[in-house]
Amino acid sequence: MLEITNPVAEQRIGRDFADIYTNSAEYREVEGSITRLSVPPPGSQPLKFHSVYSQDQLSQFLICLKKQNLVYWRSPRYNLVRLVFTTVCALLLGSVYWDVGNKRQVMDTTKGLFMVMGALYSACLFLGINNASSVQPIVSIERTVFYREKAAGLYAPTSYAAAQGLVELPYIVAQTILFGVITYFMINFERTASKFFLYLVIMFLTFTYFTFYGLMAVGLTPSQHMAAVVSSAFYSFWNLLSGFLIPKPRIPGWWIWFYYICPVAWTLKGIISSQLGDVETMIVEPTFKGTVKEYVSTVFGIDPDVTGPAVAVLIGFCILFFGVFAFSVKFLNFQKR
Repeated sequence: MLEITNPVAEQRIGRDFADIYTNSAEYREVEGSITRLSVPPPGSQPLKFHSVYSQDQLSQFLICLKKQNLVYWRSPRYNLVRLVFTTVCALLLGSVYWDVGNKRQVMDTTKGLFMVMGALYSACLFLGINNASSVQPIVSIERTVFYREKAAGLYAPTSYAAAQGLVELPYIVAQTILFGVITYFMINFERTASKFFLYLVIMFLTFTYFTFYGLMAVGLTPSQHMAAVVSSAFYSFWNLLSGFLIPKPRIPGWWIWFYYICPVAWTLKGIISSQLGDVETMIVEPTFKGTVKEYVSTVFGIDPDVTGPAVAVLIGFCILFFGVFAFSVKFLNFQKR
């Protein structure tokens, strides 16, 4: 077809193919059909579509979730390595703080108690930052695919965002179980069902909001590298003003507001109050005389009964970070062309 319709063929026959078609019966038939069909028949209604998408919101979400599940299942370099890294970190942390959690002879000194609190603090912070950092390259690649599929009208941004957030949860649950069981029993915190359950719940919420924070950072920035730089700045502030390196009573008044909006501070509140908030072991030192419960409240400003509010606030942070990610997916577009 290309050989017989090129300009060389036109020169050979001395005719313009466009003129031949214009003077043909086929042309007159097509033009007549266009004229006839351009006038709607009497009583007809114009076509109306209630949505720009072919499927409803739930169907879009389920299809996106199935697609994201396949993507994650076929990404062992991300998920399998993440679970292996979780196990290695748990074993490392458990060996460093081996059997310090339930030793009353350790907790009867401020130094020993501080070591136990350090174990709790390290458990909640170390792996959370890794989660936020490792998810960013994956989401950055997926966002490029999303731009193309969004332009084709395949699904709504909210369906994609919901699927992207939900697909992470099973892997976070697996991380929580691996990390929580290993560290809890190697560090040997008090073996009660309620404390173990609260430990797992707070770990799960912490890993979740860190992961959603990684999603949010990518959603609000034009590139993965920019997201990594912005995230690192916040990690430093969260670490410094979480109430552990600088206890809450010693934080300057002009920075105390950041303590209340710092998610790591609420993680620390929840995990310390749940594990140490009811310990009545006496500390008898020249600098402090009282129970572990009183020490935590006086020196670190952590209320022993703050576990419930802390869990509620952590759920709020998960919702907030995910909501901002969904907003960025829907309203921000960093495509260069």
